[in-house]
Amino acid sequence: MGLTDDFDEEDRPQLDPSTLAALQEFYTERDEREKQFEDLKSKAEDAFDGSKPLSMELFTESWQDSQFWYKDETATVLAEQLLEGVTEDSKIAVVSAPSNDRERYPIRPKLMLLEFDERFGVFKEDFSFYDYKQPFKLDPSMKGSFDRIICDPPFLNEDCQSKAALTVRWLAKTWEAPLKLIQCTGERMESLAHKLYGKAGMRTTTFLPEHSKGLSNEFRCYANFECDAWKFQPEA
Repeated sequence: MGLTDDFDEEDRPQLDPSTLAALQEFYTERDEREKQFEDLKSKAEDAFDGSKPLSMELFTESWQDSQFWYKDETATVLAEQLLEGVTEDSKIAVVSAPSNDRERYPIRPKLMLLEFDERFGVFKEDFSFYDYKQPFKLDPSMKGSFDRIICDPPFLNEDCQSKAALTVRWLAKTWEAPLKLIQCTGERMESLAHKLYGKAGMRTTTFLPEHSKGLSNEFRCYANFECDAWKFQPEA
């Protein structure tokens, strides 16, 4: 007698119909996004010219890679502050913050997205693969060439934050004005952020970044300048 001879169909684990429907909807949406992305990637490899805006909905978040996209309002505010006073000679580096994507910059100077997720390679010359574990493994031409930088290190630990700071310092044209520097990261990283970027004038601001799906960790925006969107928090 086989092991399954007495196993009735009704003995098999069954999902609740509503749960099954939700699961099916999830897989359908995932498959559709993957198809959209593959189509986009194919076009990019052929002749992607950036003429059509890209939605972050095409790039599903990976919690394993600590990917949490900003709300549209947050991403727009951050982009506007980096664009304020921009000139044709300005260069913006977006480090590990892909939801602050290039579509936020209607008047766009040279912009480079440094990101581990190679799906963003659809941006072609505006994309550079970046692994914070190798902070200087980048095109040498980028060294000391950016005057506006935003960074959102993927992990809330000293190793990741410190190595990301090494990259930011390497990218920066200068470590003082007119450098515009923004970092969005957890509140518990505050003292480390001040230590790593203190010489650049970075302080905690009043602006609170928000994520599209929410986060349990309190997030803060740190910057070396004040603007219409935020002021410096009073120092303790």
